[in-house]
Amino acid sequence: MSNITISIRKNNIVIKIKEEATYKDVIEELNKKLPKLKEMYKEEKNPINVVGKILKIKEMEEIRKLISDKIHVDISFESPEELGLAGIKKVYEQDVADSITRLFRGSLRSGQKLEFEGSLVIIGDVNSGAEVIASDNIIIVGTLRGLAHAGAKGNKMAIIAANSIEGPQVRIANVVKEIEKSDITTQKQYAYVEEDTIILEE
Repeated sequence: MSNITISIRKNNIVIKIKEEATYKDVIEELNKKLPKLKEMYKEEKNPINVVGKILKIKEMEEIRKLISDKIHVDISFESPEELGLAGIKKVYEQDVADSITRLFRGSLRSGQKLEFEGSLVIIGDVNSGAEVIASDNIIIVGTLRGLAHAGAKGNKMAIIAANSIEGPQVRIANVVKEIEKSDITTQKQYAYVEEDTIILEE
């Protein structure tokens, strides 16, 4: 099964990566397909746009270098660096049919608790003392100052995303990360599990 599809357009070439593909599989397949892709280029160097799977910044740079070593071309990534409405759309393009999503409008105050069997999108802040629990993803268009527990039934593929993660703790499945304010030197917006550890990224 192919994890990468390459489409030649009039003004660019699109490399689409399947959402469920592992990064290792992506790199292996890209290495195999790059020689053929290079043959497609003649005099005109159409830019390459990589779309589909949400990639980490480090992964984007590695893929950019991999392609650039073979083909001298401009490379762009359709991957959100900031999480707002556009970021939510991108995140929910993955397996949306398999995850029921609830939209909650408004901020959660201290003492409030919101639970859902599926994914939660909250248009507002989750304030200190409030709690949000979902069996799949949690997306907050606002600031997370309270507790968020994604993948509550054991889904380690779940993610937590917010305009800013400022709470004392985040949980994904059975993995917990305590967040010390002194540890955060830059604004964190994205939390996911990698090798049983929660990673926070900008």
